[in-house]
Amino acid sequence: MSLETKINEDLKEAMKAKDQVALRGIRAIKSAILIFKTSGTNEELDEANGIKILQKLVKQRKDSLDIYRQQNRPELASIEEEEIATIEKYLPKQVTSEELDSIVAEVIKENNASGMKDMGKVMGIVSQKLSGQAEGKLISEAVKRLLSA
Repeated sequence: MSLETKINEDLKEAMKAKDQVALRGIRAIKSAILIFKTSGTNEELDEANGIKILQKLVKQRKDSLDIYRQQNRPELASIEEEEIATIEKYLPKQVTSEELDSIVAEVIKENNASGMKDMGKVMGIVSQKLSGQAEGKLISEAVKRLLSA
């Protein structure tokens, strides 16, 4: 089932259940999909593009969440947390930090990476391997930590 089909079905269910939290998150995803489809690119909404859209939405909300927490706005922060939880339901299962470290260490060993000069190469391989299963920021931190060790 495609992401768009699943979103449309879940939107109907959330409307029937009058679940305002789910409705906000699902409508945000639906809006992002619509923007992607009408953006003028000739790309299809395949699984990889769907994951990119969802990751972008989560990142935006996490950035907003940080700002709301800094400004001591708990009511707005809770809304962002609810939307993050809703959007993350559509993302692949995220890897743990231990799993991420072992994958990064394996890639470093396989490619004989020996320092920060190889960070880009390692990042590219790990990002491709973990498509949608880890944030770029977390991958970057793990690669830096393991390459400098």
